[in-house]
Amino acid sequence: MWKYEKKLEYPVHIKHPNPAAAKIIISQLGGPDGETGAAERYLNQRYSMPDRKVIGILTDIGTEELAHQEIAADKESVNRGDKALRI
Repeated sequence: MWKYEKKLEYPVHIKHPNPAAAKIIISQLGGPDGETGAAERYLNQRYSMPDRKVIGILTDIGTEELAHQEIAADKESVNRGDKALRI
């Protein structure tokens, strides 16, 4: 069961924005080794699993990877000079 809270799991605290670091961080979102690719792989693998427990585990892992996207996107945004996510 999931409990949704309107806050980041790991708040982002960056004192000095760094656009070069933002460029590196944004690579965490896309590409073959990024959070998006990882989430899609886990969520797509569920459909080939015969065991319901494994399907549940893959769903949990895939949605956790989606949460990592939010954290990486906020780090990238702050390093570009934007304010941190405040929900």
